[in-house]
Amino acid sequence: MKTLNVGIIGQGRSGRNIHAEFLKTIPERFAIRCVADVLPDRCARAEQEYGCASYLDYRDMLRRNDLDLIVNAAPSHLHPPVTREILEAGHNVLCEKPMARRVAEVDEMMAAAKRAGKLLAIYQQSRFAPYYEQVCNVIKSGVLGRAVMVKIAFNGFARRYDWQTLQEYYGGNLLNTGPHPLDQALGFVGRDAMPKVWCKMDRVNSTGDAEDFCKILLSAEGRPTVDLEICSNTAYPTHTYQVYGQYGSLFGNMTHVEWKYYKPEEAKPLTLERDPLPGPSYCSDSLTWHEEKWDVPPEKKDLFNSMGAQFYSNLYDALTSGAPLVIPPEHVRQQIAVIEECHRQNPLSRIS
Repeated sequence: MKTLNVGIIGQGRSGRNIHAEFLKTIPERFAIRCVADVLPDRCARAEQEYGCASYLDYRDMLRRNDLDLIVNAAPSHLHPPVTREILEAGHNVLCEKPMARRVAEVDEMMAAAKRAGKLLAIYQQSRFAPYYEQVCNVIKSGVLGRAVMVKIAFNGFARRYDWQTLQEYYGGNLLNTGPHPLDQALGFVGRDAMPKVWCKMDRVNSTGDAEDFCKILLSAEGRPTVDLEICSNTAYPTHTYQVYGQYGSLFGNMTHVEWKYYKPEEAKPLTLERDPLPGPSYCSDSLTWHEEKWDVPPEKKDLFNSMGAQFYSNLYDALTSGAPLVIPPEHVRQQIAVIEECHRQNPLSRIS
C-alpha cells in the first residue's frame, strides 16, 4: 500500500483536531509531512506531535515537490484563493468547508484544477453520516410511500463571539455549519438541478454581523420539500430528521431513528363520500401500524472518525487509482449556489 505525503495548512480546530488527529491514525495511507500556521506555538506543537516540518508561511510549503496532497484548513474566506494557489503550484488539494461563498469562486477553483490536471476535493464528510444513510435507506425502501417533506434541524443555543461570526470571514451559521445538512438536503431534492429556494436569516445572539438564525425551504417538481433549520436560538432542540410520508413518518436524531407506517395492502379501500355522513360522526380510519427502530452501531458512534474514515478512504482511492469522488466539486457547486441565493435574499448590515 502506497503511503501518501500530506501537508496541512492551518492548525486550528479543523486543521489539527479534525484532519491531523484523524490522519495520524492511518499512517499506512497518509503521512503528515508538514503543516503551516501563522501562530508559532501551533507550529511548534505540530512538530512535536506529528514529527513533521512546519512553516509560518504556507507558500513555503507549496514549493515542496514531495507532497501528494495538501489540506486547505485556512480560515473560511481564504478557501478559494489559497486553494487556487495550491492547484497552480501543482498539488492535489482537499479544501475544508465551506468551499466558497459564491458560485464564481467555485468555478475559478474548478477551472484551476482542470488547468493543473490535479484533484480538487471538498471535505463534505457528512454525506457519510450513519443517521443520514439510515434515513435515506428507509425512504428508498418504500415503506413510507412517497416522501412529501423532509425536515432537517441542526439547532442548539449558543452565543458565539469568534471570527466565524463575521461576514467578511465567510462566517454565520449557513457557511459554518450549513454545508453539512445542506449537502444532505440536496440529496432529497436532487443534485441534478437548482431547486427553488426560500430563506430567512436573522442575527439574534451573535456578536458579529453574520446570521445565527437560518431557515431554508427547498423545492423541486416531483421531489420532497425540504425544510432546513440551522439556528443557535433554541434551547429545546427536538430532532435532527423528520420525514412526512404517504404511508407513515420518521423521526430521529444522530444516534436513534424510528419510523412507523401502515401497509396499503392491509388497509381497507376508501371511497369518497360526497353526502353528509350519517349521525354526528366524522371520518374514521382503522390502520395497523408497523414500527421500526435503528440505533447507530457501536463502530460508528464516534461520528467524526466514522465519517472521516469513509471520506478519506474514497479520497485515497481517487488519488491512487483514479476512483471517482463520491462528493465531486460539481455537487458542492450546487450547494454554494443555494447559499449564494440565501444571502441574496437576506442582505444583512455589516460591521464597518
